[in-house]
Amino acid sequence: MKTFCGRANPTTGALDWVEESEEYDYHQEIARSCYADMLHDHDRNEKYYQGIRAAVARVKARGEKVIVLDIGTGTGLLSMMAVTAGADFCYAVEVFKPMAEAAKCIVKKNGFSEKIQIINKHSTDVTVGPDGDMQTKANVLITELFDTELIGEGALPSYEHAHLNLVQEGCEAVPHRATVYAQLVESELLWSWAQLQSVEVEGARMVPPPDVGRCAGAHSVCDIQLSQVSPRSFTPLGPLCTMFSVDFSKPVSSTLQSHSSKFAAQSDGRAQVVLSWWDLDMDPSGSIVCTMAPSWTYPEPKIAPWRDHWMQSVYFLPAEIRVTEGDELSLTVCHDDYSLWYSLQSDSQQVTQTEAPPSRPCCTCQAHLVWTRPRFGELNDRRRTASYVSALRSVLREDSVCLGVSDGSLLPVFAHMLGAKKVYGLENSRMSKQVIEQVLEANSIKGGVQLLEIRPEQLTSNDLGGEQISVLMGEPFFSTSLLPWHSLSFWYCRTALAGLLRPNATILPCSATLHVMAVEFQDLWRIRAPCGTCEGFDVTPMDEMVQRSLDFHESREAEPHPLWEYPCRALTRSTAVMTFDFTQCVPQEPITSQGSLPLIRIGRCHGVVLWMEYHLTDDITVSAGLIGPISEQGECEWSRHRKQGVYFLRSPWESSGDGRASVAYSFTFEPGSGDIKMDFNVESQ
Repeated sequence: MKTFCGRANPTTGALDWVEESEEYDYHQEIARSCYADMLHDHDRNEKYYQGIRAAVARVKARGEKVIVLDIGTGTGLLSMMAVTAGADFCYAVEVFKPMAEAAKCIVKKNGFSEKIQIINKHSTDVTVGPDGDMQTKANVLITELFDTELIGEGALPSYEHAHLNLVQEGCEAVPHRATVYAQLVESELLWSWAQLQSVEVEGARMVPPPDVGRCAGAHSVCDIQLSQVSPRSFTPLGPLCTMFSVDFSKPVSSTLQSHSSKFAAQSDGRAQVVLSWWDLDMDPSGSIVCTMAPSWTYPEPKIAPWRDHWMQSVYFLPAEIRVTEGDELSLTVCHDDYSLWYSLQSDSQQVTQTEAPPSRPCCTCQAHLVWTRPRFGELNDRRRTASYVSALRSVLREDSVCLGVSDGSLLPVFAHMLGAKKVYGLENSRMSKQVIEQVLEANSIKGGVQLLEIRPEQLTSNDLGGEQISVLMGEPFFSTSLLPWHSLSFWYCRTALAGLLRPNATILPCSATLHVMAVEFQDLWRIRAPCGTCEGFDVTPMDEMVQRSLDFHESREAEPHPLWEYPCRALTRSTAVMTFDFTQCVPQEPITSQGSLPLIRIGRCHGVVLWMEYHLTDDITVSAGLIGPISEQGECEWSRHRKQGVYFLRSPWESSGDGRASVAYSFTFEPGSGDIKMDFNVESQ
């Protein structure tokens, strides 16, 4: 059965109606899942296996039958571990139907069907009794319900229900306990993701709106690969604090709670950011520990396990607080049933037990709802801003009429500060328009820029006071963009505005180039690599299910990833494969490009990375990908602000580095859809 789905085209901005199979959504879910990453996480698997063996042994030592409840079983891996360890029976609960079906196949393939029952339900819907899903309550509780924030997938409500309804009192739990850690730091880099900073333009200073500076920001966690944030980019203001622990073998509460840790400030500084992660103790003694600590906490960082399904968390304090070495501080974490938030009090501000815990941060300025954290970082990037200011300065004249086409952009503000006669800005939403209006008001230039909440094709000469546009400018940035070439929406806007442009109008950027490079990933390859066997269990049905979903729709598409978090080595040169001339309208005919990338370095080629570079003028370029030269060893430095595209090869290719093998590419830009179709394959001489 087919169904029509309305999808916003991120390039053209139009609503496209496409015909998709009724199975499209779950194929998307499987294709983009982290199941393979989890199965490749040997440290996680090994620690779970050790904890399960120990728990089963403790129950058997009491002379009891071992009945296991495995919540969120996924592939059934942990249940198979339990049976292998001696469990008498396992109830394995999995709410996602395709995954539950895969678990049944895997359990059968490994010969455990008689001892493992897959229950395709949410655990809170599972019943116990003669006619229930479970015949009896379990005495061993195994779960993998965690996310980067520990509780974000609803672990606490699930545990709460399980202890009330599904497991025996005094049950063994694997993991036995989780402990959350946090450290208070000052970091210009990380703080730039939370607050708009002032910027110098032609001797004048653009300041952020007061309401933005006072705002507590977005309440959602910032989850990143903290191992890729150098310790040189932050200053610890306190020790690593143990914030709270949850014992999963006892009844768990999902009600609002707060926990505080007191310490003396280790140095002078500005308290801005809290770095946080957690550990799992797989046994009561704490001798089997699975830690999420970043690699730089290890004596030998290279041996730290890599995982993408669990990362580390960055929390931004509601306001920057100056502290002095020796100050008595209290760091407080609050959590409800799904999320955490932090606050800081000095000795004179200690919260008494009778006071209500600090409330969850909530954006009141709207800027944190309009700008994502990477977008804040982009707006605060001084080098990038200097490139745009320099480019604008070179093209502006006293009689310039400027129109900015980007979402939540400061370019119209800069154009006014640089002396443009008139400046207009198109905004795609009321909220984005209001945020830029706050910036204008804070800098007493509200009348200097006219913001229009209107689509480019709807703009008329009357909206511009009868003037024609002499400078059309964009970063370009659009909130709907996922992949690098989605920013070509600027090209479509420029085309829609052609009738309002002066004959000699300047288009900034004047063009863009799509760049590609074949790479070897340090770790990211794991999210797409088949597992085969995992800890001795055959999980090929899972591999086959993922491949079917990739073949269904995704196998010929790139996916967005922030490559600064995922180190890779270049095995070819960086190559510009397509150029888009913004000084001309979008062509009617497709643009095609074919060629090859010789493999010039030894390594395992996992795929190709793609990014855009914007040529603001003939001599000023801003890259949304590679931001420095490639080292002799192939090491790369990537922009932290935009996601790049990653196209994984079906299977990795061993490169000898002599250039005799190459990655052949084929690109087609289709003007009607605004999409870029691509294909890659390795050719060897």
